[in-house]
Amino acid sequence: MVRVFLVEDEMLIREGIKNSIRWEKEGYEFAGEASDGELALPMVLKEKPDILITDIRMPFMTGLELSRLVKQELPGTKIVIISGYDDFEYAKEAIKVGVTEYLLKPISSAKLLETLQSVSEEIFRERKEKDLRDTYQQEMQENTEMKKMKFFSKLLSGEFSLAKAMEEGKEFGMNLSAQMYQVILFKVRAVQSGNEKESGAVYEAVEDAVRNHAQVYSFQRSVDGWAFLITADEEEELWRREEAFIKDLELLVRGYRDIEYFGGIGKPVCRLRELPISFREADKAFASRFTREMNQIVSGENLQVMRDSDAFGVGSFGELEQTHQVVEKFLNNGVKEEVESFVDACLGEIPEDHFKSLMMRQYVMMNIYVTVMSFCEKITTDAGKVLEEEVLQKRGEELKKAVSGASSKEDIREYVAHLVEQAIEVRNAASGKRYSDIIQMAREQIQATYMEEEISLNSIATWVGMSPSYFSSIFSKEMGKTFVEYLTEIRIEKAKELLVRTNMKTSEVGYEVGYKDPHYFSYIFKKVQGCSPKDYRAERKGRM
Repeated sequence: MVRVFLVEDEMLIREGIKNSIRWEKEGYEFAGEASDGELALPMVLKEKPDILITDIRMPFMTGLELSRLVKQELPGTKIVIISGYDDFEYAKEAIKVGVTEYLLKPISSAKLLETLQSVSEEIFRERKEKDLRDTYQQEMQENTEMKKMKFFSKLLSGEFSLAKAMEEGKEFGMNLSAQMYQVILFKVRAVQSGNEKESGAVYEAVEDAVRNHAQVYSFQRSVDGWAFLITADEEEELWRREEAFIKDLELLVRGYRDIEYFGGIGKPVCRLRELPISFREADKAFASRFTREMNQIVSGENLQVMRDSDAFGVGSFGELEQTHQVVEKFLNNGVKEEVESFVDACLGEIPEDHFKSLMMRQYVMMNIYVTVMSFCEKITTDAGKVLEEEVLQKRGEELKKAVSGASSKEDIREYVAHLVEQAIEVRNAASGKRYSDIIQMAREQIQATYMEEEISLNSIATWVGMSPSYFSSIFSKEMGKTFVEYLTEIRIEKAKELLVRTNMKTSEVGYEVGYKDPHYFSYIFKKVQGCSPKDYRAERKGRM
């Protein structure tokens, strides 16, 4: 129902208006009344009526003053002024304030109802338009996230001026005018396969958490989770925000039994163009997720303390076994996009002095080579295949060449990255989870369920066993369009077929292809096709 609040200082008139209309029967809820503007204001702000009916001349606070204050706080409330004064200046002032209707006393209940009906129709129309915009914005959220990812990349280029960043940031509701900036990188993942649904839920919960922290902005990074940008005007304020945000993040994720997390904290910087410095430090700490225990958020300083205390690396930790465990863990769970970060983290844990020795360099390469080849043989054997002798021989020759030519840490890094990437390709091929297979699974599921209102990026990501952000990334890359664009394309194509080949009503066509709201179906159809469903049908049938 439309909620109505009445303000009138003359009791007889107020009672007359209140009692002359059967509010509920006419489709209204009488939300309250007051005898003057001063009494009315706190009541109106509390009740938030859809329509405020007020006299113009009252003691303590006039109807115009009340209207001005209400419009400031509740811009969506429609105001109907009733006045005994046929004065052009009053009417002009009322228009300036934003009053919807201006009625002269005496006013009959029939005339008031007619006015309320007209105002209510405007309210319903605005509600419908807002619902359409909100629904469309929700569906376009995937596009927004991709734009934000590109925006974050620009920020990290170091060439973005503060003025330009502030201008583009407004599109995403970001105020980037600050004196301190800091980057935090963060990722969650299911402990084991089969928990992807919970992983999807925690993604939404993290996004909700960001909204509860002022001047904390999130950027999804597909396979790498999120980047959070914290801004403040003072260093102490930045530390407080960082501490409160991290505390909430950890508390939130710990509420999910089968989810683990890791984060890296960058150093604070004083200029936006220095953001790459904060990011590099955060990324270095974040990369240690491959070599450190999960369920922690660390800074570069924390990481150095850990390294000094446990001295992970060749020659000090049981050598072969721990390196073997770290590499094998990544080969089981990592993806190709993470290979470079993994190799950097793995080699970064080894003391720099070790790379000065040829024997140590060869040892590191042999160690990782043995682990990778053992993994590949196991994977392919389990899949009913065995690595061919010529493949083993070829890789053995590559190793000999790499070992003899490895004169620096960078040489080792390049070889190990290539080796690990090949191993992941073997794993993906053996498990049947190559991107083409995943995308095909997703397309088949979309084709089978496009007409269901509940279909979403999250539901399809869960179906193929991926986090929403990672699925969104590879889907867009493989298909050349976002998930929502693809889904909308399928729905509109099906709708076009039904419009031409059947006599179904346009609302029925919309319902059939997944749009339960006929207005939203028309809105989307016109946005994509350039004409309404009705006009499309008339034009196509006119050609037949």
